[in-house]
Amino acid sequence: MRAKLIYEQVLAKQRQNFEALHLLGLVYLQNKNPDLAAELIGRAIQINSNDFAAHSNHGVALQGLKRVEEALASYDKAISIKPDYADAYFNRGIALRELRRVEEALASYDRAIALKSDYAEACYERAIALQGLERVEEALVSYDRAIAIKPDYVEAYSNRGVALQELKRLDEALASYDRAIEIKPAYAEAYSNRGNALRELNRLEEALASYDRAIAIKPDYAEAYFNRGNALRELKRMEEALASYDRAIAIKPGYAEAHSNRGSALQALKRAKEALASYDMAIAVKPDNAEAYSNRGVALQELKCAEDALASYDRAIAIKPDYAEAHSNRGNALRELKRSAEALASYDRAIAIKPDNAEAYSNRGVALQELKRLEEALASYDRAIAYKPDYAEAYLNKSLGLLLAGDLGRGWELYEWRWRYELAPRNFPQPLWLGEEDIVGKTILLHAEQGLGDTIQFCRYAKLVKALGAKVILEAPKALLGLLNGLEGVDELMERGNALPAFDFHCPLLSLPLAFKTDLTKIPSPQPYLVASSQKIDKWAQRLGAKSKPRVGLVWSGNSAHKNDYNRSLTLQQLLPHLPDCCEYVSLQKDVREGDKAVLEASSVKHYAEQLEDFTDTAALCELMDLVISVDTSVGHLAGAIGKTTWILLPYSPDWRWLLNRNDSPWYGSMTLYRQDETREWPLVLKRMRGDMEG
Repeated sequence: MRAKLIYEQVLAKQRQNFEALHLLGLVYLQNKNPDLAAELIGRAIQINSNDFAAHSNHGVALQGLKRVEEALASYDKAISIKPDYADAYFNRGIALRELRRVEEALASYDRAIALKSDYAEACYERAIALQGLERVEEALVSYDRAIAIKPDYVEAYSNRGVALQELKRLDEALASYDRAIEIKPAYAEAYSNRGNALRELNRLEEALASYDRAIAIKPDYAEAYFNRGNALRELKRMEEALASYDRAIAIKPGYAEAHSNRGSALQALKRAKEALASYDMAIAVKPDNAEAYSNRGVALQELKCAEDALASYDRAIAIKPDYAEAHSNRGNALRELKRSAEALASYDRAIAIKPDNAEAYSNRGVALQELKRLEEALASYDRAIAYKPDYAEAYLNKSLGLLLAGDLGRGWELYEWRWRYELAPRNFPQPLWLGEEDIVGKTILLHAEQGLGDTIQFCRYAKLVKALGAKVILEAPKALLGLLNGLEGVDELMERGNALPAFDFHCPLLSLPLAFKTDLTKIPSPQPYLVASSQKIDKWAQRLGAKSKPRVGLVWSGNSAHKNDYNRSLTLQQLLPHLPDCCEYVSLQKDVREGDKAVLEASSVKHYAEQLEDFTDTAALCELMDLVISVDTSVGHLAGAIGKTTWILLPYSPDWRWLLNRNDSPWYGSMTLYRQDETREWPLVLKRMRGDMEG
């Protein structure tokens, strides 16, 4: 109120007093009131239009009102009156940078420094402009010059740290942030930046503490909450990361990057629909957010919307043509759409943009593998590993390529990388057994680790372990306990999740081939090793009734959540036209997809989904069939394990266990494989199948 009164008095009594108007304008400028400052200094300039300082100060007030073009004109006027006015050149540089005319801003700072060699602030702003132009080494020199002039220049130390971080000189960056904090202990921005350097150094807990300190100093610091969320995400503490992003957004609702990274945390929590909504919010806030479009594509792929995902990646690339990650992700969507050759071109583009792109090389290997160009695929995995020696996914992909090629020895060794990529190892205090230690008189736990089909396929190794003189405990999912009861070599069968008895060693089921150095000539038990319950067989025989035609059991789709489901499953509508009338058909599926239910009800296929309690029922039904026809699912393994004549329908690029270019399986003696050709069309496979049924 007092300032307002002074203002009114000046206007009333000293309307023609240039000095008073200019001085009062400066008072308002210093008190963060650019509106009144601009009015007062403008009036002063009307009295005396030749005062260079008034024009420059008027520019500062106008800039505070976001009238930057007018501010620039004011600075230019000041310079025209006083060509050696360093402050006007400095202010002009700030306006030009705000207008994104960074090269011109740089020239203006250079002129200010030429006129005033100890102008620390101009050196500092020049450094920021150089960083914006990605001339980071030069920016660093400019920060150093600012600090040499003004040794306690705390902002220069903090931003110098950012420049060093961009140059990957992380330890030096950390020292620069520490110096800023030493000068100004309550410097929230320096603590947040320091956290970023620690995060890059993979010192995540320390980074978290640094972000927490920044937030303690500045509770409404949205960027620190955002950075904190990033550290928590890398620590796999997704729920906490989500809360941190939510806090950043609550403070700053239009924080596009926080919305986008929130989506990534939700995706990691398998909440893809919510993630998609978060990416959409990021895009609504910032329509040119290429990263959000790319991440949105990943979420859409998880939701089995590959076409929409492709469109999202294309949008990301349209915004940012050199976005290597989006090109690589685009390749993943194309692979899912069975357009492997196009996927390969997308990965090649990602690599052209970023030659050390390990992820793109690994994905490229998968595309080559799907095209059955295995030698090239293996070479691509090797390139990925060369660029990123601890790249677990690339090692795992290479192992699958080797196994598919029949190179089981090398394949089993690399398959152990699965524990560092997609599976969480069991943290037993007892040692892992991989065939090296003598286990005579010892107790060993064999434990299921992946899908039901994997357990059925590899439980056959129990008798080999038993033959080495050990007591064998087998831990398996509840759904398989009845089926595995009585399996040769098993002394004790345990349900997964129950308390375990004492044991000396443990081994996951899919590590047993490595322990026994299994190659194509040493696969155990290709003949039946599981037996259906006679009681269940009798029960199902009565339920099925008298047989008038050969009975054929059908499995046309697997678990829809399986990452390769798009490649291996059919719809019932695809299968039915290829089933000849000479047979009676029985569905062996417990889970029928929504899109298949009406088709199944309208067909003559018998189905008993609600009566299949566990795999003992499925095994009994399989035993009562003359033939089982299945896509690559657990029921196919079950039929093979009990020795039932089984035909497996395989995609062009099959799972590794089916190998390549053969119609039999070394794992199951009663099995015949029907493979897609390079057209990747199911009708051709089904036509061959029908011909064999009718023949």
